Amino acid sequence: MRKTRHLLFKLLMVFLVIATGYLVYLDARITTTFTDKMWELPAKVFARPLELYSGAELSPDDLAYELEVLGYRKVSHTRNPGQVARNRGRFEIYTRGFDFPGEREPARRVIVELGATRVQSVSESGSGVDLMRLDPAQIGGIYPSHGEDRMLVRLEDVPDTLWQALMAVEDQRFYQHWGFSITGIARAAYSNLVSGRVVAGGSTITQQLVKNYYLTPERTIVRKLNEVLMAVLLELHYDKDQILESYLNEVYLGQEGPRAIHGFALAARHYFDTPLDQLGLHQQALLVGMIKGPSLYNPQRNPQRAIERRNVVLNLMVEQEVISQEHAMVAGAMPLGLNTAPKIRDTFPAYLDLVRRQLRQDYREEDLTSEGLGILTAFDPLLQHQLERSTSAVMNQLDKGGELESASIVTRFDSGEVAALVGGRKVSYAGFNRALDARRPAGSLLKPAVYLAALEQPERYSLASVIADTELSISQPSGEPWQPRNFDRVAHGEVLLFKALSKSYNLATARLGMDLGIDAVVDMLRRLGIEHYIPEVPALTLGAGEYSPFDMATMYQTIASGGYRTPLKTIRTVLDARGEIDTRYELTYDREVSLQAVYLLQYALIDVMRNGTGRGAYRSVPDTLTLAGKTGTTNNGRDSWFAGFSGDLLTVSWVGRDDNGGTGLTGSSGALKVWSHFMGAASKRSLAYNMPEGLAVQTIDTSNGYLTGKGCPNAQSMPFMEGSQPRRNTNCSPKKSGIRDWFQSLFGH
Repeated sequence: MRKTRHLLFKLLMVFLVIATGYLVYLDARITTTFTDKMWELPAKVFARPLELYSGAELSPDDLAYELEVLGYRKVSHTRNPGQVARNRGRFEIYTRGFDFPGEREPARRVIVELGATRVQSVSESGSGVDLMRLDPAQIGGIYPSHGEDRMLVRLEDVPDTLWQALMAVEDQRFYQHWGFSITGIARAAYSNLVSGRVVAGGSTITQQLVKNYYLTPERTIVRKLNEVLMAVLLELHYDKDQILESYLNEVYLGQEGPRAIHGFALAARHYFDTPLDQLGLHQQALLVGMIKGPSLYNPQRNPQRAIERRNVVLNLMVEQEVISQEHAMVAGAMPLGLNTAPKIRDTFPAYLDLVRRQLRQDYREEDLTSEGLGILTAFDPLLQHQLERSTSAVMNQLDKGGELESASIVTRFDSGEVAALVGGRKVSYAGFNRALDARRPAGSLLKPAVYLAALEQPERYSLASVIADTELSISQPSGEPWQPRNFDRVAHGEVLLFKALSKSYNLATARLGMDLGIDAVVDMLRRLGIEHYIPEVPALTLGAGEYSPFDMATMYQTIASGGYRTPLKTIRTVLDARGEIDTRYELTYDREVSLQAVYLLQYALIDVMRNGTGRGAYRSVPDTLTLAGKTGTTNNGRDSWFAGFSGDLLTVSWVGRDDNGGTGLTGSSGALKVWSHFMGAASKRSLAYNMPEGLAVQTIDTSNGYLTGKGCPNAQSMPFMEGSQPRRNTNCSPKKSGIRDWFQSLFGH
């Protein structure tokens, strides 16, 4: 008997040691992670803010769309932030304000008057406003693997009626118990016994918080015991208000695609597009009621069930003397008042994909998903909207069967900032991002690199140099000769260099490339921004290799910027959780190519649009808009490309098939249509051709490349590097003519 008691004593001591050790483990788990979990926030990605000032290029419909994207509510007269009243071109906007880096844009009521295409005036209380910025739209977030999203709120900023309603429904003795409720557990145990399975938990708010933070959702005795122990430990270390605040920020209240809605503050925005402190009683009661079953009582899917649940909560609030019967009756008669603004968050997957890739160059994944960073980007909702419309409209015309795909990327001409991006024909589909990852031969889109390499050698080449567009055959290591052909299967004989590019002659380009040397072409592509593998083969001169639309946008951005290599970027600034600047992404650029040579190339690319393979763009673009660009078509019409720029935007578009099959399209009949449909609606500024020092204009006979007089046959003005102009002359004297070529019109002389 004594041995038995001794054994039991030892077993008891072992149990106590193990239990104590386990409690120490649970305690350490809570104390080391609770504060971090309270403040664990995903990064939020914002669009550029819309700037409003007198003279800004903006139509009334564009401003209305921007405000719709931002979730501003249409009213007859504004009384609260986030409201707008419109009367044709007159907008009364009560802005929300925003904390920009180093500057607070206050919430204020402004009057914006617009004409057909421009802002006429911005005023506040009768006084003019020089410049103001609307709050930027949140276009997405970078969430942890479990997809949780939340907005943090302090307890003092939560309406009293909301947290009191929470007590009435979820935990009436919250401020009295020690983390668990014996009566609640007993009631749940009885329900489970009667039903023969686990149907109720009897959890307090503290227990629910512990379960959300630390435990799995499984319903077992062991998990329940852990929940109770950890709830007690949590209450020993943190006061009730801290626990309640954490619960208000953590509770799960629904799902939007892969994004989980956590916390009352985010739910208020999601369901009602209203700040938490501005919610009405009927809205507060609905959110509290949804805790029981966010899917079951989702007001967007089950409005009647949601109303019934809301009214149950209102009755409990009356019973607990949180509100009066009269207030409950008024709230119970209210409609749901749900947010009807378009859901734009996370609906631009291709652009957000690029943002994530660029962020990961400087930030760890755990920082992006938990540090509450604010990512201010160059994303332009108006340009994105137009790019999506153009993509859908043109692709539906080209291919009603849905077999063709498309991708486009839009950058700001002056900064290299990516303003809009479409990764596929299904513009909101978060699948394969063709703008970044579809790597295809570029066809004639690569030809400008060949011509630019030539124009950097003014002692050998100029725009008026005569090159041969004749058949050629080049031996290859495989033993099979490379024998390119022109698209029209015709050899055009001797042609001027600029015309060979404008008309996209393959034979002339291949001969020029071989004369320069493939290594010179590769070197130029490197300087223009192509960083990955480039095949050093003769076919490179006609676009061999694998390139994405992003690669081509990088290359053409260097050409558009006068030979300065400007890395394409999406991010302007990263803010920490306090709104302070964490990283600022400055504009960077390096001179890579001769400025004079680039301007000669730009001349040829403008001629592509006026007289060459890109002239069809002017069916959609105003003739007054000066553009530069290049078509691209690959073998058997597998890929249709177009890249080009105006004075404000650069766009690259691609059309093709995922299986790399033939499309039956050329660059002109496919991608150019997407490009021109977009640029015709979005671009506001002509390309300004301001010749740098070292260039001089001469008049050339385009039939032979000789100097000639203005008004003479085949006369065309073009620039030359000093000393590179032709030596021969037609001896035709200048003649008066009412006809001016496009280059003369560009300068107005």
